[in-house]
Amino acid sequence: MQETPEIHIEELKKDPEFLANIARLEIECKEEESIAKGYQLLDAQLIIEAPEDEINEIFTFIVNRAFDILAEKLTTTQLFDLNDTEDFATARAIYEHAIQRYSENDKKGAKEIFLVLNYTIDNQDIKDAMMIHASAVMAGHSFDEFIENLVDTDGVDENDPLAFFIQTFTQPTDILLNMFAKYVKEGEEQLRVLDESK
Repeated sequence: MQETPEIHIEELKKDPEFLANIARLEIECKEEESIAKGYQLLDAQLIIEAPEDEINEIFTFIVNRAFDILAEKLTTTQLFDLNDTEDFATARAIYEHAIQRYSENDKKGAKEIFLVLNYTIDNQDIKDAMMIHASAVMAGHSFDEFIENLVDTDGVDENDPLAFFIQTFTQPTDILLNMFAKYVKEGEEQLRVLDESK
């Protein structure tokens, strides 16, 4: 079996073409306010181990821009189309933020974001997965308990572009939604407010 060549970080740091690509991405990311390009830039900066403040700056841009777009979607009642690169990157950023809030034990914040994602994503499997996330939070599961007891980490298809969103569980989705029926109902009632404000 042939070994894949390691990326030589020191060489990349000096590679004029790679550095020019990063500079171009930075400009395009800012001009287009593109979250997808923000993620490409973040990946490139992580590869060359850029200073932490530069990485944090990109990350802050991604999260802030994602929530601006989310607010627009909610006011114009548009959904995230996960086949659209920019919509996908935006939903991913919001989801990653929710997961971070959950892991930091901000259950109220995490639950609200999972519910909003359930409401704004145009993909039934991901919508259901977000409702399971929100229900797990409402049922009092800590983030670690959620990962250990409800998520099937072995079932993740790494080739699936939607694998950024946890959607493989230890039980079939419909069974979990039934188990969490009380919380699903509660979540739907909270989302009804968004419907009524249209």
